[in-house]
Amino acid sequence: MRAPLTTLFLDAGGVLVNPNWSRIAEALVRQGVEVTPETLAAAEPRAKKALDRPASVRSSDDAARGWLYFDLVLAEARVSRSAATEAAFAELREYHARRNLWESVPAEVVPCLRRFRADGLCLVVVSNSNGTLRDHLRRLDLHRYVDVVLDSFDEGVEKPDPRLFAVGLERSGARPEATLHVGDFYEIDVVGARAAGLRAVLLDAAGLYPEADCPRVQSLTELAQRLEAGAL
Repeated sequence: MRAPLTTLFLDAGGVLVNPNWSRIAEALVRQGVEVTPETLAAAEPRAKKALDRPASVRSSDDAARGWLYFDLVLAEARVSRSAATEAAFAELREYHARRNLWESVPAEVVPCLRRFRADGLCLVVVSNSNGTLRDHLRRLDLHRYVDVVLDSFDEGVEKPDPRLFAVGLERSGARPEATLHVGDFYEIDVVGARAAGLRAVLLDAAGLYPEADCPRVQSLTELAQRLEAGAL
């Protein structure tokens, strides 16, 4: 029999916050690259799936994968790389280093975080980030809904290394068998969480992982519903 769930680990990017596609599209348009935020957002799930491969994860770190991810988004959106796209992303890199491009908060996030807390769960953000995550969550007014925040840059270790999850368990006082992690990358989130002894759920918003050997949800709302129904 499974231990009752006491703690929920949450990835940040792709779960609590998404890239600001409007800001990204505006930077591209300023350089003469005509693309809409909607086109970029629609291309993103396929780009993410293309990046979510064991070889890609093993051969790169989060910083390198982040900009490869944007290259793949452009490719999926049928935008050719050029001097103009490079100029736009130079501007965006500078912004990301200061502020963090993952600054769009889906409408469901705050209600779901409140719901998780009302259900008695300890909430821990476990994210590969660039040292801006804590200030970023404060800027977005999300910090008040979580108990512990782990930024891989600050900790000196990043997912899928199970040591980052172990730090989260230690700081939250949680037991692995009573903890569930939800993230949007199989090879980073699911593999890493399992290596640390946690259960894992994949947030698969576009339904691109039918082959995954783990539970999948398409939204945090679905996650909350299934947790409350005892279906995870």
